[in-house]
Amino acid sequence: MNILLLGSGGREHSLVKSLYESSKNKKIFCAPGNPGIEEFAKLINININNNDEVLELCIAEKIELVVIGPEIPLVNGLADFLLENNILVFGPRKKAAQLEGSKKFTKEICKKYNIPTAKFKTFDDETTALEYLKEQLFPIVIKADGLAAGKGVIIAESYKEAEKAVKEIFSGLFKDAGKEIVIEEFLIGEEVSYFIIADEDDFIELTSAQDHKRIGVGDTGPNTGGMGAYSPAPLMNNELKEITVNKIIKPTLKAMKDLGCPYTGILYAGLMITKEGPKLIEYNVRFGDPECQVILPRLKSDLLSLVISSCKNSLKEEIIEWDDRFALTIVMASKGYPNDYKTGYEINGIKKASNQKDIYIYHAGTKKVNDITQTNGGRVLNITSLGKTVKEANKSALSAVNMINWDGSYYRNDIGWRAIKREENE
Repeated sequence: MNILLLGSGGREHSLVKSLYESSKNKKIFCAPGNPGIEEFAKLINININNNDEVLELCIAEKIELVVIGPEIPLVNGLADFLLENNILVFGPRKKAAQLEGSKKFTKEICKKYNIPTAKFKTFDDETTALEYLKEQLFPIVIKADGLAAGKGVIIAESYKEAEKAVKEIFSGLFKDAGKEIVIEEFLIGEEVSYFIIADEDDFIELTSAQDHKRIGVGDTGPNTGGMGAYSPAPLMNNELKEITVNKIIKPTLKAMKDLGCPYTGILYAGLMITKEGPKLIEYNVRFGDPECQVILPRLKSDLLSLVISSCKNSLKEEIIEWDDRFALTIVMASKGYPNDYKTGYEINGIKKASNQKDIYIYHAGTKKVNDITQTNGGRVLNITSLGKTVKEANKSALSAVNMINWDGSYYRNDIGWRAIKREENE
């Protein structure tokens, strides 16, 4: 089977490694990929957000299955386009991908199907939104409706901050993504991610994870794409899983069927565990990054088999097995990220670190120049480790991180700190 994986980050590196390790006969291509992915797949440089370019590549390389890593091609309707051309696709169709592509769409489903979430209201004009804000308690959350590269969520501590955010969004800060906004109450609790894999008729629960979005130690400073993660999340006990599945996941899948677009692929629920129980913050319609890099190292089942079963509506035949240890990843970033940073620095120590037991090095923002691996992004490498406890996994990952260096590397040493604190108090 000829497989095409779309994407270029650490998520895609972990995906391609797991697909490569499948016992099934296959040849893997990746567009555009990165130097780490090149070990497992043939790299082809195309614009993955151009549906025609993707189809041309599929025809040229006789691709039978496309695995879509990032969200933009899904929201752009790539799955529909390829399915119309008789190519299997792992990922939801355009209408179902609105669960990530439109916060308003998801919120309205929550309202109709009684899915627990923050109280909200949507607006398509600045004046009405500002009048509404005058009557609200702070802090409050303001979101651009569409995809804004992870930057479209603002937590306003005061009316003045909220007013500034609303005016900036409606002035074009996030372009088309900000034509409408969602204003919602600020939820208090702890965030957890929960993942399932679905076909048109069934779904299988995968696992939980927690990530660290902020740049600074102790979860301080500006938001990033993610500075690290661990899985499973000890906070997500069986009772919380049951509530999440019955009150959030199942009603959402029913809603998609009722709308005539059954959900297929990975569905990732971002949850806030409040005093009233889990509430949905948002959905992602693909694996998270860096959550994928701690989920797949624990997966003992054949990923390619699961992917094909999702595409062919045969998930009920699958049984998933997990490594019962914790996985934890530390993101090594460029100095200055998530703001301005420089690239092109030589990275040393990757081979030494990757030779350590139970260590996985995933490339995110790297490039090769004359066989020398250099930095080529804000988030550069993901260093993942397995351990019997979160503390053990953190210690092992840090040991590997300390073997790698380049001019201006930055990372957080406290990934998993909440879980480690719980372990120490037990």
